[in-house]
Amino acid sequence: MGLAQYAIVPVRDQWGVLHDGNVNGKYATKESAFEAAVAAASLALRQGHEVHVSAPGREDGEPDLGS
Repeated sequence: MGLAQYAIVPVRDQWGVLHDGNVNGKYATKESAFEAAVAAASLALRQGHEVHVSAPGREDGEPDLGS
């Protein structure tokens, strides 16, 4: 099987999931985009693909939602 890569990317004031050269979805938070990417990655893994998921760290000035 192949490699399935998912990357969380900023899209204007929202977030998307980059996969196969296309940005999919419009998510209000980075976390919701990540959850969507992981769901898709889970299906790809089940199909036998190697899976990579990446998400950027917090930027300066971005709120710490864990506090």
